[in-house]
Amino acid sequence: MVGSGNSGIDPELVISHKFPESLHTYTERDAAIYALGVGACTKDAIDDKELKYVYHQDGQEFIQVLPTFSTLFTVGIPSQMEQLPGLLFDPRLLLHGQQYIEVYKPLPSHGCILNKTSIAGLHDKGKAAVLEVEIVSYEKESGERLCMNRLSIYLRGAGGFSKSSQPYSYSSNRSNQSAFPKIPKSQPFAVYEECTHASQALLYRLSGDYNPLHSDPKFAESAGFSRPILHGLCTLGFAVRTIIKCICGGDQNTIKSVSGRFLLHVYPGETLITEMWLEGLRVIYQVKVKERNRAVLFGFVDLDRLSSSL
Repeated sequence: MVGSGNSGIDPELVISHKFPESLHTYTERDAAIYALGVGACTKDAIDDKELKYVYHQDGQEFIQVLPTFSTLFTVGIPSQMEQLPGLLFDPRLLLHGQQYIEVYKPLPSHGCILNKTSIAGLHDKGKAAVLEVEIVSYEKESGERLCMNRLSIYLRGAGGFSKSSQPYSYSSNRSNQSAFPKIPKSQPFAVYEECTHASQALLYRLSGDYNPLHSDPKFAESAGFSRPILHGLCTLGFAVRTIIKCICGGDQNTIKSVSGRFLLHVYPGETLITEMWLEGLRVIYQVKVKERNRAVLFGFVDLDRLSSSL
């Protein structure tokens, strides 16, 4: 054991770990299934702002891809943490706390992606540890950088590994990307309400996240839920798709970066209310579950330009 607490974390081993490069191959079918999984065309099967994600609308050669599709490149990361040298924790107590995405160029409708993964941060929070993992994704054929994802993973019960009275904290992130703005007290610029389907998690899991928490009633009950819950990244996909529809005039390529903090679970079939505040080129958003009147997700989306329709 390392440090003054009961944690089994060796921070030097963790932050020095070198991940092997990995490949992620996908097709147009995968991109379309993802879009349906995060609610595209749910309200209207011929929605002129969303049909392009699932169909060659108006003769377009390729379908368009939502920027949050890139989160699928990170799906296996939490399970890989169990094999990370110097990191001992109870996997049942792992929580996906935050997700940050930078978009460098539009994602192709199909392709082979080269992912380079690294430890971006490690923080001792006393009763918990926070691990930040960064994945930079490149188009394998051209070598062009496409996007970056950074996950913040909360490991409950794994804190207390600091060797001194000063809590251990390491971060390779030199900017303020992880800072979250406060929710404005003013009226939202836009509000959008949308129902998820009872089978939403079963559809979203086809994109590769097969955690039984989202499909198996007995597993969900053992984890303290009355029934399987929706994937947090699915809720994030709903929120960003809503912002593209309501703020970006349907143009997904205006998205520069996305940040989301997961607050509470969503049950499939519940209604999501997304509130949006526009501050310059930044959209601050909050997602609430209507039936329980609880906030489940909040964050911001940075744009490279505003829609001419605003």
